[in-house]
Amino acid sequence: MKKVVVTGGTKGIGWAIIEVFAANGFDIAFCSRSKEDLEVRAKELTAKYPDINVLIKVVDMRQKEQVIGFAQSITETWGALDVLVNNAGVFLPGEISKEEDGQLEAMIETNLYSAYHFTRALLPVMTPKKQGHIFNMCSIASKIAYPNGGSYSISKFALLGFSKVLREELKEQGLRVTSIMPGATWSNSWKGVDLPEDRLMQASDIGKTVYAAYTLSQSAVVEDIVLRPQLGDL
Repeated sequence: MKKVVVTGGTKGIGWAIIEVFAANGFDIAFCSRSKEDLEVRAKELTAKYPDINVLIKVVDMRQKEQVIGFAQSITETWGALDVLVNNAGVFLPGEISKEEDGQLEAMIETNLYSAYHFTRALLPVMTPKKQGHIFNMCSIASKIAYPNGGSYSISKFALLGFSKVLREELKEQGLRVTSIMPGATWSNSWKGVDLPEDRLMQASDIGKTVYAAYTLSQSAVVEDIVLRPQLGDL
């Protein structure tokens, strides 16, 4: 059975990605900082898809030791991996000149370092198969700086750079690398915002797109995916 790991997988885009892969028979590993959220979601998956295996772990993706520990759990339990989705991230608004001290470090640790350390730790169980797929959840903010984006946009520009380098390094080893750059998508970040439902994309739109990119033949890779609400950015 094929296997996928998704970081930050209990809500929003991460959960939408998990749902589509689970529906297609993948074993699922995912993490969150909330043990309660993980257990609730794991029960949902096993109830709906009793034939798949589910691996969960409480992880703060800002902490390198915890990131490496999660990778070790996957390696020891599964020994192989088909799809890695670096989805964990945090958004804190602000302008560079006004945001709180430490905001850049917080978002670089979560949005960039987590993907860097996690990917490095899992490549040894992906490269031997000479096939597999890594998705990095970048952002429209990886391409265009926007007002009040501050350090968030810096971190997402950096994540896109990481993804581009990874693509070049891994193409001869059979691993595909895709950068996902979604615009405004309904998630906890938009909780309480008074907007029509169709003004933002649905998290399921991102999940379906990720899976569609995965299903291409091994001779093709979608390097970049940009998704925006039909009416444009907010």
